[in-house]
Amino acid sequence: MKKQIEDILLEILRGDIASQPDYEAVVNAANAQLKPGGGVAGAIHGAAGPELDKECRKFAPIKPGESVITNAYKLPNDKVVHCLGPVYGQDEPSDELLSKCYETSLRMAEEEGIKSIAFPAISTGAFGYPMEEAAEISLKTVLQKLEELCKIQKIGFILYSDKAVRIHTSKAERLLKNLY
Repeated sequence: MKKQIEDILLEILRGDIASQPDYEAVVNAANAQLKPGGGVAGAIHGAAGPELDKECRKFAPIKPGESVITNAYKLPNDKVVHCLGPVYGQDEPSDELLSKCYETSLRMAEEEGIKSIAFPAISTGAFGYPMEEAAEISLKTVLQKLEELCKIQKIGFILYSDKAVRIHTSKAERLLKNLY
């Protein structure tokens, strides 16, 4: 799905977040220590190389909802925004913490002058957040923040499965119909 909303292009695509050359920044669904791990963090750290882990050490630990920004090293991007999403059923209020991930990531990208940013489905893997709820929260947050963005011109949701793409697309279409 691609949808132009005023000056910003919103995309929802199936793909690997660690291989997105069309975005200046990608978002890492990080762990608190900002270490390589499984899922998104493993893919991003693996593609970026050991320099990313070295730079991340000075920012760790972070708390749920917090974001930090680093260089992207061997990734095809300029920057990586690392955000710690909530563990579903453990970090509360999980909906507010998940929303804060998207808010802080967008704010950091704006502050850095980034024109395009790609998000994964934060917290929906090992952290157990139900995809339907996470898609609703993430898309609603991003759409509500659009009018505050001056530098960002493209926001992508790069999702690992067809099911995640279907869920996000359906939620986006419904939210856009209600907002615009």
